[in-house]
Amino acid sequence: MDSSVVAVSASQNHTFSKPNLSSITLVAGVGVDGDAHSGRLVKHTFLVRKDATQPNLRQVHLIQAELFDQLEGQGYMVAAGELGENITTRDVDLLSLPTGTRLHIGPDAVVELTGLRNPCSQINDFQQGLMPLLRYRDDDGSIARIAGVMGVVSVGGDVRPSQAIDVEWPAEPHVPLAYVANSHNPVRTLGLGG
Repeated sequence: MDSSVVAVSASQNHTFSKPNLSSITLVAGVGVDGDAHSGRLVKHTFLVRKDATQPNLRQVHLIQAELFDQLEGQGYMVAAGELGENITTRDVDLLSLPTGTRLHIGPDAVVELTGLRNPCSQINDFQQGLMPLLRYRDDDGSIARIAGVMGVVSVGGDVRPSQAIDVEWPAEPHVPLAYVANSHNPVRTLGLGG
């Protein structure tokens, strides 16, 4: 199967869910044009309160559509954009990719992965009982986060459903994706944090 974009979503307000659009424009170093989370510095409300001068490592949120299939099998109906992602993908194992992976989306855009999204309690406000399915302790006791990945825009461009996604792996050694909290994350090696 070819990896592709299923849906694109954005909201100019800090809403939990984002409406689907026919296309979004990614702006290098900024994020999704017109989205509340775009900007060179952090925009996530919790991180802004912590330190508004940190670089924004969460410019674009991506979720694999396979997660929605999995949740449906557990009795939850979730559609693209409803968990706040900007880009919903199909046939890309986002969670297994290392930090620094570059996703070439469509003819122009490139998103570099910075880490995992940390699901917050708003997920249970959206659908009660959903949170423990998206963040839980796995068999070895570590916290598993499966609510998508975060990235920064390396190369801008328009992104729309049905566009192909090509994966460019970073140089070894590969660093697994971890929760993106701020610029003290190992992703500083991407040159985004100063």
